[in-house]
Amino acid sequence: MTTPLRRQYLDLKRRYPHAILFFRLGDFYETFDQDAETAARELDIVLTSRPVGKNQRVPLAGIPHHALDSYLAKLIAKGYKVAICEQMEEAGQGKQLVERQVVRVVTPGTLVEDNLLQRGTNNYLAALAPSTGSLAGQAGQAPGDGPSTGLRTGQVGLAYVDVSTGEFACTQLAGEAAAAELDRLGPAELLLPQGASPPEAVKATLTPLPAPAFDEGATAERLLEHFKTPSLEGLGLAGLTPAAVAAGAVIAYLQENQRALLPQIGRISYYRADGFMGLDALTRRPLELFASLRPDAPDSSLLAVIDQTRTAMGARLLRRWLGQPLLDVGEIGRRQDGVQLFFDSAVRRGRVAAILAKLPDLERIVSRVGAGSATPRDLVALRRGLELVPDLQRMLDDDPSTELRTGLVSAEGRRRVHEELVGGLHPCRDTAELIAGAIADAPAADVVIRPGFSEELDALRSTARDARQFLADLERRERERTGIKTLKVGYNRVFGYYIEISKANLKAVPSDYQRRQTLVGGERFTTAELQDYEFRILHARERQEELEESLFRQVCAQVAANGDRIRDTAAAVALVDALCGLAEAAVRHRYVRPTVDDSDVIAIRDGRHPVVERALSGSASGGFVPNDTDMASGDAQVIVLTGPNMAGKSTYLRQVALIVLLAQIGSFVPAAEARIGVVDRIFSRVGATDEIAAGHSTFMVEMLETAAILHSASRRSLIVFDEIGRGTSTYDGMAIAR
Repeated sequence: MTTPLRRQYLDLKRRYPHAILFFRLGDFYETFDQDAETAARELDIVLTSRPVGKNQRVPLAGIPHHALDSYLAKLIAKGYKVAICEQMEEAGQGKQLVERQVVRVVTPGTLVEDNLLQRGTNNYLAALAPSTGSLAGQAGQAPGDGPSTGLRTGQVGLAYVDVSTGEFACTQLAGEAAAAELDRLGPAELLLPQGASPPEAVKATLTPLPAPAFDEGATAERLLEHFKTPSLEGLGLAGLTPAAVAAGAVIAYLQENQRALLPQIGRISYYRADGFMGLDALTRRPLELFASLRPDAPDSSLLAVIDQTRTAMGARLLRRWLGQPLLDVGEIGRRQDGVQLFFDSAVRRGRVAAILAKLPDLERIVSRVGAGSATPRDLVALRRGLELVPDLQRMLDDDPSTELRTGLVSAEGRRRVHEELVGGLHPCRDTAELIAGAIADAPAADVVIRPGFSEELDALRSTARDARQFLADLERRERERTGIKTLKVGYNRVFGYYIEISKANLKAVPSDYQRRQTLVGGERFTTAELQDYEFRILHARERQEELEESLFRQVCAQVAANGDRIRDTAAAVALVDALCGLAEAAVRHRYVRPTVDDSDVIAIRDGRHPVVERALSGSASGGFVPNDTDMASGDAQVIVLTGPNMAGKSTYLRQVALIVLLAQIGSFVPAAEARIGVVDRIFSRVGATDEIAAGHSTFMVEMLETAAILHSASRRSLIVFDEIGRGTSTYDGMAIAR
């Protein structure tokens, strides 16, 4: 027969079978059974056991409640999901079992805690919905017609959310293109229909959901209810069923596991995945866009070279830009104008960077406020950040014209860039003033609300603050009244306030003293006056804690109500930071503004590989040797590069691709001069990233990848082949060339 506590645990565990259940018992979170064995192994903690009935014990492993975040981070990093169960009431005398509830389920894709997140990287929860109808009537489907097939063929829906920033977006794309888009996003967690297989090489934690989560009608209703919109047309999702289904599945998952996170998700945007340059995993990795292929040089990536941002928001935006190079010449030009604004003025660049360096992560703070997990220090940081916004506006308004080289940006262009940058910067003075008036500058554990904000709270604090003086006065008066010079007034948690009299003086105790406790060396008493004061002081402290918590939550609610404007400000700050950072990188590394147009020309004079150039700077081997590139349709459509080993052929190939990519994110480029005709996709097949497929030789893998590239490439694609068919005979090479 099991104990009531065991039954309570099992009831909760049945509701969350796929999560490790952290079960609060006093000052510890305990895990049992298989969860305990997993926790002990992954967290390197002691595995013991606990009796749960007659002659029955189960595995047990626990952690202190105050160390939750550090242990949680380890489990989440390893892809586990954790259900946090809290005690919902104080354990009272005679009460055998306190109420417990799971208050949140923490998964890799639903993190909001700063210590669990990377500063400059988004943490996405994504959902992939199969083509319309592939989930309907699964029981009657023929083999191969289930959701897995639906994820590989036709139009699929992809939605993703970063609950730590409130970003929510969706798209609709061909099933075969989903893998590349997921590789770009790099979600921490991917939601799929039960029984579906994910695209190849997805590294996210996979979470299968039952078919109703992807039901077309239910997901539409879920979206309309959440966004308070009468139709999908109001969300820009009319006729985009797979995209809407994927977005609805994300909402369903959050409703089930992290309902508190939903209020800050107030917007959804639709984007066309084919509206950006195509880059698949086989291209991103060898080009080392985000991470180096060398474990001994983690900073040798393109992002590490160009990232001169000062804020977490700007760093995340720049990372997104690098993963989504633009195709629209006008949009590229507008972004270049923004970079030029800061490139032309060292004064503006320096002043803006100095302000940006002081700004906190506004996006993530306001999301924690909306989720109810913000701390008083979060609000203080938010206030100080908002107070810097007017300074940032002034720095952007000031025009140090003596430094401007305006030949590359028209007056209209400068005006447009200025409006885009300054227009989204809302100082949110009402929010900043609310926080300034309500929250102490350096909030302590027991003083969060600023004195003067609440008369009732001030009075309660005064009562608590005066307690020491009252007790000292009472002790003095009682000594005088009784003549007992050793009389002491004290307090302990069991008996409360007391008057202590030694044995030698018990005969002098007044008749109005009431005995409370007998000691070896004396006795403790109370009086009507002391009891009355004890009631008032303890009630005041209890009420003070309740009121302080209530006032803090009220302030958070008012701040959260202004969340959209704060997010707009955060987005504007990120834009300023990303543009200013690209300008700083251009100045530091001697980059130039390229001409980007709709031609079929790639003309680069004295081009340099941005990552290799930085690695060689200051080295004894000398600097990077620049190279020219001239390509266009017709006779100059192909460059066949030959030369001895270690002559720099692979570096040159990557260099051309990186310069094109930089140009299309709106960045300046490492060259003396460059003209880039917009490229719709970059393909690469570079030998350094060989992966031998199961049952296939290196040569077969190369040929399959090459065939796929040639099949997918358009007349505007850039293809980089490095030593295709290396190691084969002369005749094999001639066959490949034909």
